Amino acid sequence: MTILVDQPRWPAHGTVWAHLVSDRSLEELHAFARANGLPSRSFDLDHYDVPAERVEQLVAAGARPVTGRELVARLHASGLRVRGADRREEKHRRRLAELERRWSHLARSVGSGDRAPAGARSTGWPELGAELLRRWDEPHRAYHDLEHLDDVLRHLDVLGDHGAEVPATVELAAWFHDAVYDLVPGSDEERSGALARERLTGLGLPQGTVAEVARLVLLTAGHAPDPDDPAGAILCDGDLAILAASPRRYGRYAAAVRAEYARVPEEDFRRGRAAVLRTLLDRPWIFATATGRTLWEARARENVAAELSRLTGRRADAPEIHP
Repeated sequence: MTILVDQPRWPAHGTVWAHLVSDRSLEELHAFARANGLPSRSFDLDHYDVPAERVEQLVAAGARPVTGRELVARLHASGLRVRGADRREEKHRRRLAELERRWSHLARSVGSGDRAPAGARSTGWPELGAELLRRWDEPHRAYHDLEHLDDVLRHLDVLGDHGAEVPATVELAAWFHDAVYDLVPGSDEERSGALARERLTGLGLPQGTVAEVARLVLLTAGHAPDPDDPAGAILCDGDLAILAASPRRYGRYAAAVRAEYARVPEEDFRRGRAAVLRTLLDRPWIFATATGRTLWEARARENVAAELSRLTGRRADAPEIHP
C-alpha cells in the first residue's frame, strides 16, 4: 500500500483540507478512495481533496501520514504529478476520454452494437458520439459544455447508486439535451430533440426508444415532469443537481451562465435570471425524485436564494435566463 495523506492545511467551505495520493498508480488511489467512501467529485487529476475530519479514518485504513513536502516529492517521483500549467488541458483530455468510454458503454445498453444496424441511413455509433462531443465542446459554451454533460451523467450515477432505475433512454437524453445550444430557451430543446430523432432513427433504434429520448430532451426546457414520470424526474434532477453544489462551485456555475449571455445587458440579465430563480424557489420542490430531495434540496434552495438576493432590487420584466 503506497497511499499517502498530508496534514490538513488548506481552508475552504468551513473546514480545512488534506491531499490523498498514491505514489504508485491512480488505479490504486481510486480503489482506496472507493473503499473508504470518498466521492469521485473530490478527485482532482492526481489527488483527492479530503476534509480534516476524514484524515484519521483514512490513516486507520492504511494511508500513511506524511508532510506536504514529502507528499509532493513522492508524487513527482512517481510521474503522476500534473503541473499547474498543464491542469486545464489535462482535465479536458481526461474528461473527453471518460465521456468517450461512457458513450461506448451506452451502445451496449441500447443494443446498438459498435455500429449502426444493417440498412441504417446515418453514421455509426462512434461517429455520432464524436459529433455530440464536438457540439458540447463548441467555443461559445461556458456552462453548457463538456463539464456540464459529465456532471449530469455523474448525477445520474448518484441517483442510480441510491436505488433509482436509470434507463438507457435517460442517459441518451442527457447526451442530447443541450446538443443544440444557441442560447434560445425552448427552441434549443426542440432542436436538440429533433436532432435526437434524426440521428437515432438513422442508427436504426426502435421508434419507441427514439420517441422516448426526444420526449425527455424536451422536458429539460421546464424541468417539470409529471408525478408519474420517473424517467423524466431522474433526468431533470440530474440536470438541476448543479444547484446543490458547494458555494464555490455554484459561484463558478453562475458566472459561467453569465458568460454565455455576455451579449445581454446587465440589467436585462439580472431581471431574466431572477425570474427563473424565483420560479424555482416558488415550487414545492426543486427536485422531482425522493433521492434528489434528500441529497440536494436544502443546499440548492440556499444557493438559489443567495444568488437571487444578489440580483434583486432591479426592474421586473426581462427574457428568461435558464439554468
